[in-house]
Amino acid sequence: MSIGRMARRAAFGMLLAGGFAAQALAQGMPGGTQGPTEVGVKQVETQSVPYTVTLPGRAVAFEQTDIRPRVAGTIASIDYEAGHKVATGDALFHIDDDTYQAELTAAEAEKASADANVQAAQSQVNRYTKLEKTSISVSDLETARVTLAQAKASALSAEADLQTAQLNLDRTVIRSPIDGYPDVANVSVGSLVTANQSDALTTVTRLDPIYVDVSESAARIMRVRQRIDQGTLERGDQLKVSLLLETGAEYDGTGTLVSPGATVSATTGTVDFRFKFDNADRMILPGQFLRAKITLGTTQAILVPQRATTREGDGSLSAFIAADGAAKKVTLTTAGTYQNAWIVTDGIENGDQVILDGLKNLRDGAEIKTVPVTINAQGVVQDAAPDSSDSTADASNDTAKAE
Repeated sequence: MSIGRMARRAAFGMLLAGGFAAQALAQGMPGGTQGPTEVGVKQVETQSVPYTVTLPGRAVAFEQTDIRPRVAGTIASIDYEAGHKVATGDALFHIDDDTYQAELTAAEAEKASADANVQAAQSQVNRYTKLEKTSISVSDLETARVTLAQAKASALSAEADLQTAQLNLDRTVIRSPIDGYPDVANVSVGSLVTANQSDALTTVTRLDPIYVDVSESAARIMRVRQRIDQGTLERGDQLKVSLLLETGAEYDGTGTLVSPGATVSATTGTVDFRFKFDNADRMILPGQFLRAKITLGTTQAILVPQRATTREGDGSLSAFIAADGAAKKVTLTTAGTYQNAWIVTDGIENGDQVILDGLKNLRDGAEIKTVPVTINAQGVVQDAAPDSSDSTADASNDTAKAE
């Protein structure tokens, strides 16, 4: 072997040795073997949590009526402003009343004539009664009495005609039957209308109070009843109902149950409920989509902040807890949410330390170093004060959302 070839082989061997040494050096540098991961933990405890369901709903007018004429004629005037509140009995429309005034006058004349006939017939009966035993026969007296009865009947008929004429005249003024807000008129002055026509002149709607109709799954109603029977859900003295508007803002006011559902829809499998809310500011309008939060009672559960959990590929919910200096992954069973936390009924025990911070790249069984932390109502994690206990970390809230 030549000296040149031996020199080349020696150089190649030194190059390989240098590469292996560099690789070994890189593996031995800081970061190649990491120490315990520092994580923020909070101790969880069993507590009483409001159990609330959130249901979709629609606003329904407390009272709403279509205004139609009860007599025929032409519209003489429109006496309201659309969108401005009217009271019961306020005039909305006037129908030209000349014809009805004439009919009333004629009816009054007929009534006066009928009354005069009654008086004449009564006088004749009185006179014949006095003369019955002297110069008036029984037959004449009976005829006079029949005439009196006929006169009284005619008077009653004339009275009915007079009342009808008065009613028709009164109905030329179309009044609001309820307190509310009228829509824009569907007719104008001079329009010809007929009695009891199908087309409404306008619609008056009462907005305060207002109804909200919601639907709940019959299956979930049964599950709630089972939980009450099993003692895992303590029913409240009354339902507490609040509303979320379409903007996401919470409506200022609570509702009362008006009509509990009594039947299950054959098409949707839901039960309808109706609640009543005060609506003095007209924030809620009929047909508006809303969400009703209904607090059914309280349940004993452990709260796990949502930021500490992960939704797995199979849909299950998992979290990490600190156990013996290592991270332990657990699967949670939940019954809804409370503020920024899950209501956990299984998978974690009272007193466990849930890992809230330092979750990035954390794996089951990883060595950890724990640091006590707190979490506020906005889900922000902060280091715990030295004199504060982990049990007071969560902010309180009045509502919970059940799954």
